[in-house]
Amino acid sequence: MKLFQCQNCGQLLYFENTICVKCGHALGYLPAQNSLLTLTPTQDNRWLAANAPSIAYRYCANFAYGACNWLVAADDVEPFCLACQLNRTIPDVNQAAYVERWQKLENAKHRLIYALLQFNLPVISKAVDDEWGLAFDFLAADAATEQSKPVTTGHADGVITINIAEADDANREQIRQSLAEPYRTILGHFRHEIAHYYWMRFAQSQEWIDGFRQHFGDERADYGTSLAQHYTNPPSEQWRNNFISSYAEAHPWEDWAETWAHYLHLVDTLETAYTFGIQVRPQLGTDASLSTNMTFNAYEQSDFERLINNWLPITFAVNSLNRSMGQPDLYPFVLTQAVLTKMAYVHNSIRADIKNQILTA
Repeated sequence: MKLFQCQNCGQLLYFENTICVKCGHALGYLPAQNSLLTLTPTQDNRWLAANAPSIAYRYCANFAYGACNWLVAADDVEPFCLACQLNRTIPDVNQAAYVERWQKLENAKHRLIYALLQFNLPVISKAVDDEWGLAFDFLAADAATEQSKPVTTGHADGVITINIAEADDANREQIRQSLAEPYRTILGHFRHEIAHYYWMRFAQSQEWIDGFRQHFGDERADYGTSLAQHYTNPPSEQWRNNFISSYAEAHPWEDWAETWAHYLHLVDTLETAYTFGIQVRPQLGTDASLSTNMTFNAYEQSDFERLINNWLPITFAVNSLNRSMGQPDLYPFVLTQAVLTKMAYVHNSIRADIKNQILTA
């Protein structure tokens, strides 16, 4: 994720900011420009950007709930921004606890959509394309009595369902420990589930699916049986050699989704490191592989090996910083050669020319 700058006073800003803490100007994100605009209000409840005052904007309708800071053109008939148009179901906004959780979910979802746009992946709502579009259902488990089945976070035919309890830190930590997961975040859920959606899109190509099976295995293995075996039996002793997580071992679909999610972790973190101009130069040792100087935007980098060569020193440094604060490793995973080979397939799928042929069909 990149940094932004106030166009009035030069203050550094974060993606989610709505107000410049230095000069007090309103802020809004414009995805078409990948820019956080500094805004001034008009008398008719519109907003003008400091760098282009002839163009008027308004906030997405979900700005009223503190759930979005994205902008739309003032004369656009659509009340929602590109990211919020994907919402099919939102929590009950009359319940304050639900709204607070929804805000956290939207922060993570907007970061996900940011990444998809940087990769030039298609982002289209099911309201526009029911067959191949994308939709999000944010559901509350304590309202499940009104539904036919309990709320389960997952993906099905382009619909990503998120149990809003995942936005409760204590609940998420309890689940993380019960499942023996080293890492569980809201953003991680979004990155994992969107991988299932794009798998569905990529799998329309027989050439692509043949390559997938060579790297991840045959997804035609019964999914329900595979998951049941995963939760019933302990993971194999060798999973760390071939998978990014124990859950990835459960089924080829989950291996793809876990690998995809970690690839997005990698690229977005490296963009942040680039934006901050981070250099890593250990004062001890002679291993050159632990040094790096982030001089490129990872979203624009086609060379997978170069990404990895810069990723490893960054993770070594940030894990060391976390330990200095008495915290667990920020990135507690080992990228074996088998995992890197699969991650390279994700990288090439996202960036190869075939992507445009498959995903626009």
